[in-house]
Amino acid sequence: MTLFGVVHSTIALLFALAAIALIVIAARMGILAVMDGLDLPQAQALIEAIGILAAAVVAFQIAETITEEEVVRDANISAPTRVRRFLSRFFVVVIVALAIEGLVATFRAVHEEPEQLLYAGALLAGTGVLLAAWGCFIYCNRAAEELEPDAMAEAKREDKKLDN
Repeated sequence: MTLFGVVHSTIALLFALAAIALIVIAARMGILAVMDGLDLPQAQALIEAIGILAAAVVAFQIAETITEEEVVRDANISAPTRVRRFLSRFFVVVIVALAIEGLVATFRAVHEEPEQLLYAGALLAGTGVLLAAWGCFIYCNRAAEELEPDAMAEAKREDKKLDN
């Protein structure tokens, strides 16, 4: 079990380092864009930097989730309550990142390559389907949470421990 903790810690650290690298790249892109002026190409560069920052948020969120669920809590991810919580945290970040990427792709397609607009629309539509599926998942799992109130209470107690 110690080996798994070390492996999970290493994976979380690599995700965090990747997120930091993405933040640096996005910051550099943003600074260079603003230094070049305040026209449409610079606005597009800033929007792309936002997309990269969204990817950084995803990487940080995954690192945080792995650390909290697998290292700090040493949780059994097979527990149904844990699985639902893990998936919900993951879906929030992925859906937000995909929505931002869809917006970036839309702006780029509208101004540079209109023939790519269909792909941007497909990305946004897929993101909407993913959001609807996540909502359905949450709705369908309400009953499961009622069946295991002890597991939910334990998860909430662990959250309080981590917050302190």
